[in-house]
Amino acid sequence: MSDSSNLTPATSQKYYVAGHRGMIGSALVRALEAKGCTNIVKRTSAELDLRDQAATHAFLAEEKPDVVIIAAAKVGGIHANNTYPAEFIHENLLIQDNLIHGSYQAGVERLVFLGSSCIYPKLAEQPMREDALLTGPLEPTNEAYAIAKIAGLKTCEYYRKQYGVTYHSVMPTNLYGPGDNYHPENSHVLPALIRRFHEAKEQNLTEVVMWGTGSPLREFLHADDCAAGILHLLELEEPPDLVNLGSGVEITIKDLAHLIAKIVGFEGEITHDLRKPDGTPRKLMDSSLIRSLGWSEIHSLESGIQHAYDCFLRDGLVER
Repeated sequence: MSDSSNLTPATSQKYYVAGHRGMIGSALVRALEAKGCTNIVKRTSAELDLRDQAATHAFLAEEKPDVVIIAAAKVGGIHANNTYPAEFIHENLLIQDNLIHGSYQAGVERLVFLGSSCIYPKLAEQPMREDALLTGPLEPTNEAYAIAKIAGLKTCEYYRKQYGVTYHSVMPTNLYGPGDNYHPENSHVLPALIRRFHEAKEQNLTEVVMWGTGSPLREFLHADDCAAGILHLLELEEPPDLVNLGSGVEITIKDLAHLIAKIVGFEGEITHDLRKPDGTPRKLMDSSLIRSLGWSEIHSLESGIQHAYDCFLRDGLVER
């Protein structure tokens, strides 16, 4: 097992952040750099196709990073998951398996895999604890993505059990922040609402239409808080196999919309398209385990959304 004294991000350890240009990947790079880590390996998808087993294994064998953080994945909202389930399961299985097995072959002793709160059953007891995994049916609209993520975290668990490597997983709640995906169809709810209200304000529209009833409850965490939680776990010699990472605060989609409208400055009416799906009625994660290990978030939901919107205005649209 790895010694935590050798894993402090401020040391000369070599880190490979897979997916470094994504929202959480870029937050991880910022957090590592802020802690004094200067040896961070990065590859764009044009430079390295993580779906290519031979190329991924060769890269890991050559670079031999001390720590691998898997923040690379094919992601999207309800529409994307519903429309492209085959792509979501196929590409995510390829990416994570190539990275996990390739890391083991290259002698990597420490690896963190990022999952998603959607791994838990649709009707899991709230707030969802880590031991709710595999206790019931998944939400159908993102089942393909969830199954891929479950396979990834179980792969880490089994490699740790059989080979003694410290491969472990983090299950973040819904993330948002700088570098988010603002695609009009394939984005998650919070960035989608930021874009929708921003464009409505810019076009002087009097109405914004939301999907569904607005009644589902959701939990959100700023990407920088998530990155800090992941680095906190990396400093533990014996981290749990699976850890939830969330704010512990939930809000209805309707209230979220009104909060974002206020921050953006949209003053028109918010209506609902009841023909569109709501998705899971409630998704609140029990993050008491990681809090007991010494982590807590910095951003409130309102201050975090304000920061995200400021970055949106500064950087422009990010569409994937």
